[in-house]
Amino acid sequence: MLKTLAARIGIYRKEAILTPILTMLEAAMEMLMPVMMAKIIDEGIDAGNIQNVYRYGGMMIVMAALALAFGVLAGRLAAKASTGFAANLRADMFRNIQTFSFANIDRYSTAGLVTRLTTDVTNLQNAFQMMTRMCIRAPMTMIFAIIMAVSVSPKLSLVFLVAMVALLVILLPVVIPATRNFRRVFKQYDALNASVQENVAGIRVVKAFVREKFENEKFRKAAGDVYRAFVGAETRMSFVNPVMMLAVFGCNMALSWFGANMIVGGELTTGELSQLFSYVMNILMSLMMLGMVAIMLTMSAAAGQRVTEVLNEKSNLVSPPKALTDVPDGSIDFNNVSFSYATGSGKPVLQNIDLHIRSGETIGIMGGTGSAKSSLVNLVPRLYDVTEGSVMVGGRDVRSYDLDALREEVSVVLQKNVLFSGTVLENLRWGNPDATEEECVEACRLACADEFIRQMPEGYQSHIERGGANVSGGQKQRLCIARALLKKPKVLILDDSTSAVDTATDAKIRQAFREYLPETTKLIIAQRIASVQDADRILMLDNGRVLAFGTHEELLAASPVYQEIYENQTRGSDDFDEVGGEG
Repeated sequence: MLKTLAARIGIYRKEAILTPILTMLEAAMEMLMPVMMAKIIDEGIDAGNIQNVYRYGGMMIVMAALALAFGVLAGRLAAKASTGFAANLRADMFRNIQTFSFANIDRYSTAGLVTRLTTDVTNLQNAFQMMTRMCIRAPMTMIFAIIMAVSVSPKLSLVFLVAMVALLVILLPVVIPATRNFRRVFKQYDALNASVQENVAGIRVVKAFVREKFENEKFRKAAGDVYRAFVGAETRMSFVNPVMMLAVFGCNMALSWFGANMIVGGELTTGELSQLFSYVMNILMSLMMLGMVAIMLTMSAAAGQRVTEVLNEKSNLVSPPKALTDVPDGSIDFNNVSFSYATGSGKPVLQNIDLHIRSGETIGIMGGTGSAKSSLVNLVPRLYDVTEGSVMVGGRDVRSYDLDALREEVSVVLQKNVLFSGTVLENLRWGNPDATEEECVEACRLACADEFIRQMPEGYQSHIERGGANVSGGQKQRLCIARALLKKPKVLILDDSTSAVDTATDAKIRQAFREYLPETTKLIIAQRIASVQDADRILMLDNGRVLAFGTHEELLAASPVYQEIYENQTRGSDDFDEVGGEG
């Protein structure tokens, strides 16, 4: 973990090295000041020599100024190094997340990744700054103070050593178990973020069904879990400060008693006792500071493990060595394919699928909810890998292609349409960053989106809100179809992506596909038979198995389920699930 995190310091390595050096110099100046104070008392005030008071007082002022300068510079460099470290962590995590397959995303959850990118990295940033400052300052101050104290009076220095050993014996059993508590805290953070994310994303549904009270209760429970987890962790750590203060007072009392006796016996001067009081405070304050560091490092250790997991996570979908970069055509073959989700129950969602689709064909795909329609088409651009068998595009196994090259030739309009904040043109150019405005307009015309775009205040320069919040469901679908068309792919997949448009617009879009993409293989998932009846062939799925496969006429003649769906829909019912079996 430490090696992985340390590698992210990057260009801020110089600041990370200079900060401890300056901190050590600051601590050295502060440790010399009690020596000057002792000399002022013994060689100045007690000796009645005002010149020594001025001389050593001036030296103290210089040391104080140097300590201040070293401290300010160290603080500035520590801030730069820690914020740079956090920026590098977030950038590397985000970059690695972009390589994740859907299976990797499923493992961590979106809310979990957000927590790691925000809360966990912030904890590591604070810990890193503390390590370059407090973790250096406290031990160095303590070491310098012990050396100076021993040089003044080895006998009285035993008081410090006894106190330090006692503190370690008491505090170690408290700090170590707290690490497990803080790990549980961050898991509760994931649940809290998931609750917020789900609520904000579905706020329209929440208000439509008047479920604000239910959502408030759900959030209150998640927040309460975080509260209880933090209280449990912090309760353990609450022993640190009282124990530290007890040690400070105990040492002062012991020094006062033994020191007074030694002064009376002539073994110690008043200035040396004053010097020892300064050192005992420095030693014990350093220990207190280390206690605070222990709390922060305990929290950051759990955060560091979670961040390291994401940084070290490797996508389970990678391009093979000497990967193919040319997809010959849009032919698709499913050769005895079975598939199950790694994070699911382990039960296959697709079983023994054997299909062969010619390049340029239009294939309609129908099935009840949960019949694995989306799972089937997700295997074509290799969003998941098959469990058994093989999927071939252009006569070659999809696992032999470079992932980017394959996905450039397979354009997908997913079931959940996503638009990003930016102009209409910027969203369209996700399909082809080099597309001209004329090409974007043509794609929108084919997707029946041009008309409503021109009615927007600024046309193609109109702003789209995050998630497409300022356009309707049907408009969002048509924009996503236009975006896919700009890729001019060899395979086009429409995952129920015309469900929010009327039947006339749906027909126009399908007509545009036939004319504009005659050589592109088109896989169209739909619930309406009208959307697929003019396809070359129609695939019917049920519980992850092929129920029927043929033309509209062949299925009407041979498939009772298809016949029943057709009759229901021609009478006005569009619900496949009423007749299509269990999903």
